[in-house]
Amino acid sequence: MDISTLRIVAFAAACATAFPAQALQSCRAASGPQALPLVELYTSEGCDSCPPADRWLTKQFPAAATDARAVALAFHVDYWDRLGWKDRFATPQYTQRQYDAMRANRASFVYTPQVLVQGREALNWQQGGATDAIAAAAGRAARAAIALTATSSADALQVRAIATVPYTTLRKQAVLWLAYTDSGHVTEVAAGENRGLRLHHDHVVRSLHGPYPVDTDGTAVAELMLVPQRDDGHFPVLVAFVQDSKRGDALQTLELPACW
Repeated sequence: MDISTLRIVAFAAACATAFPAQALQSCRAASGPQALPLVELYTSEGCDSCPPADRWLTKQFPAAATDARAVALAFHVDYWDRLGWKDRFATPQYTQRQYDAMRANRASFVYTPQVLVQGREALNWQQGGATDAIAAAAGRAARAAIALTATSSADALQVRAIATVPYTTLRKQAVLWLAYTDSGHVTEVAAGENRGLRLHHDHVVRSLHGPYPVDTDGTAVAELMLVPQRDDGHFPVLVAFVQDSKRGDALQTLELPACW
């Protein structure tokens, strides 16, 4: 089984009852001329300063909202797992992504909770730093275009994302990512720094696929065939975004809430 197949299987395992076996429906979305800001929260169930950040993400970006001013992704990192509580949403892949963001931001360490907007660290995010960064990003023109389609059949979901980068100077380092998120998760923490707490999580990244490089003609394509499986999340969303692989800048983002 090759890496691509493994990624597809991992993605399918996260998708749950979000994809009804009886459905036969196609969902489509396309990005607009303005940038849709990408917000990333790096968090952990083992970190006692993270629950307020999780609550902030839920308040700022309600899971059921249909007029999102930004796309939120909650990445659970695994370096807290060794301190007494294993975060069920954490993966080494998300930890590595945070380290990659650290290097792109020319920082020297990682920490939780951390908020990035458009790939850049949002300082003082609790006091409005993230809100200001989101507003500034939303006022800029997009530097990439994305089209996303999800088609369900009796026993599978076919996902196709196409990204185009019109600027030749950005193509060499531009990559396409595809994520699956869901919300409404509740965890009763039995050990570690958050022992005894009941934690709520929204916009949890259940699987992340990529990077898919942009060709010299400015195009990147991601295609996945998914098999539905059970899951306990709500409000599933597919998220596609184009990012500068070296600098971390998000060129454009697109989300496709479940309609299957």
